[in-house]
Amino acid sequence: MSYFDAAGTVGNPLIALLAGLLGLAVGSFLNVVIHRLPRMMLRESANFIAAERGEPLPHTDRYNLLLPRSACPHCGTDVPARHNVPVLAWLWLRGRCHACRAAIGMRYPVVELLTAILFALAAWRFGAAQHGLAVMLCCAFLVALAFIDADTMLLPDDLTLPLMWLGLLVNLNQLLVPLHDAVMGAAAGYLALWLIYWCFRLFTGKEGMGYGDFKLMAALGAWLGWQALPFVLLSASALGAVVGIALVLLRRQERDQPIPFGPYLAVAGIMALLFGANWLSFGFYDY
Repeated sequence: MSYFDAAGTVGNPLIALLAGLLGLAVGSFLNVVIHRLPRMMLRESANFIAAERGEPLPHTDRYNLLLPRSACPHCGTDVPARHNVPVLAWLWLRGRCHACRAAIGMRYPVVELLTAILFALAAWRFGAAQHGLAVMLCCAFLVALAFIDADTMLLPDDLTLPLMWLGLLVNLNQLLVPLHDAVMGAAAGYLALWLIYWCFRLFTGKEGMGYGDFKLMAALGAWLGWQALPFVLLSASALGAVVGIALVLLRRQERDQPIPFGPYLAVAGIMALLFGANWLSFGFYDY
């Protein structure tokens, strides 16, 4: 049976439109995750160190993905509900805070629009049943991880590990790939980058990537199966090389400056998820 033909509502414009609207809302929440999760990690680390030293905790206020309310990072003014409407609010405010007129980064509408497009594509290609919803869920995680890594050079365990386990659970009944392939994919994904990391370190004395990359690759293996990993790794490496060289030539980055690998893994993973492992020729999985 073809993976593409498995959903009965494939190619339905209304379903794709509704999924895109859902993607806008999810993208708005992803912006919160991208902004707050690294800060939550830093606060937790600072509190842990202070507790170990017997010092007062530096952060005692509640700070999570829900509290406090969204506020301007420049002036601290709470963001009214009407200014939280995805994309439209940013356009209405002309990319500036309504109170202090400080610039609001382009990342916010970009994340919302990107998530909407990915959700619409997933619904168009796989429908709104289990297949489409699973692909949307994976895409949401990958968007958050890509932007967090681009901003902070971090791939939080709070996202990579749940993504891996979700991939295994999704494939319990061969939704995307057989469970055996998913388990092998998770193991092979981690080990592949772990081996590359240690070979690079032994020959150069430098660390070429972080452990978060291993876990993200394991998560992609859990979703896509071990057969997709060579395509994902080669595609991510090619994309990273092209972008890295372009940044150096444009003098946006120094030659020896490290670049995050997570965004390229996420892009390759999304393309493989939507178009099949051989996504450069827009092939599809066949089971």
